[in-house]
Amino acid sequence: QVQLVESGGGLVQAGGSLRLSCAGSGRTFRTYAMGWFRQAPGKEREFVAATTWSSGSIYYADYADSVKGRFTISRDNSKNTVYLQMNSLKPADTAVYYCAADIGRIGGTIGKNGYWGQGTQVTVSS
Repeated sequence: QVQLVESGGGLVQAGGSLRLSCAGSGRTFRTYAMGWFRQAPGKEREFVAATTWSSGSIYYADYADSVKGRFTISRDNSKNTVYLQMNSLKPADTAVYYCAADIGRIGGTIGKNGYWGQGTQVTVSS
């Protein structure tokens, strides 16, 4: 079982940056594909970014079109942590951001049978 704890959310002005962190428990963290999702008020949860599992420092990343070129996902297996660097933030990025861990899934399918964190609020003011 994996427990996930997100942090790093907050209030930022449009054009600013934030870095979210998701710390996972367990010695098999590297075997999990990791994803970031978000849910804005009144909207369904949507895929933001994901990485494949990684045995070392090499992994593949996938992004939603809405964040490509602005957000970067990365992972540090030595710290059991996945990050989401968010630059050039827009008010439309305002949402609760969740990380998810899963095995055998990629991209937006991560989390269907996996684990979720409790979420962290990101608010971007105009």
